[in-house]
Amino acid sequence: MRDEEEATDGPPDPQLHPERSPGFGENPTGLEDIEVDRDVTIGEASLAELAASDTEPVEDDEVADLIETLAGDDVVERRRAALALAERDSDETIVRALSAAATTDEDADVRQFAVEALAKHGGSLAAETARALTDDPDPWVRAEAVVALDRLDREAHEDEIERALDDDHHAARRNALVSLFKRRGEGALSVLVDAADDPSERVREWAAHLLGGIEDERADEALAELADDEKSIVRETAVRAREVDSGSFRRQFAGVLDESDRTLPGEDDLNRTPDL
Repeated sequence: MRDEEEATDGPPDPQLHPERSPGFGENPTGLEDIEVDRDVTIGEASLAELAASDTEPVEDDEVADLIETLAGDDVVERRRAALALAERDSDETIVRALSAAATTDEDADVRQFAVEALAKHGGSLAAETARALTDDPDPWVRAEAVVALDRLDREAHEDEIERALDDDHHAARRNALVSLFKRRGEGALSVLVDAADDPSERVREWAAHLLGGIEDERADEALAELADDEKSIVRETAVRAREVDSGSFRRQFAGVLDESDRTLPGEDDLNRTPDL
């Protein structure tokens, strides 16, 4: 789904190998280091809900049919229609329909998928919608809105993105942190140092990862502290970050992140596990 010119974050992280995943094997270890703060119920999702992100069944549908489905009664089909509309040639009708879904649909996943799709179409209505959704009641919609603002124009929306650093959910804070580093580079030092004390391990992990792109005494001190963090994933990321070339790191960390690596329900482009 990504454009060929979009940058990636470098080679795959060996830490992501399945055999190194928490819970792998007969006597799994590391489960205590997984932070879960989203309400999750195992085993209740239907097969249709699990397949909602598969747009192949509607890839040949007309745009008018997808827009009609987006306003329909079937929540799973609304989610699928929103994602499918992201891949269609942009026009005002699509953008208006996605904006309406993003701001009015009662299902948080539909709102999240709709603002994701809007960001790919761009334009002033997409930006207006994403800004509004930074106050959505669902944290994953807010986190997606930050992603959308980053994709649309991280420079123009820098103030809104920075405000998300105060969000009460780690995903929105983390997404804001990543976007600000992509925008400011070494100028993001202060927010990264502050994030090294974040209550969420996911934010501290990203802070450690991004501090590897800054050559500064304060960055070194923060990484030294993170290398003693209570969570192993933060410690390991900090140790690796201290070994990278900061200038090279910044140069390869500039484009839209790879959309193919979603690690937890609700997580998105900016929510990937750091790789060095």
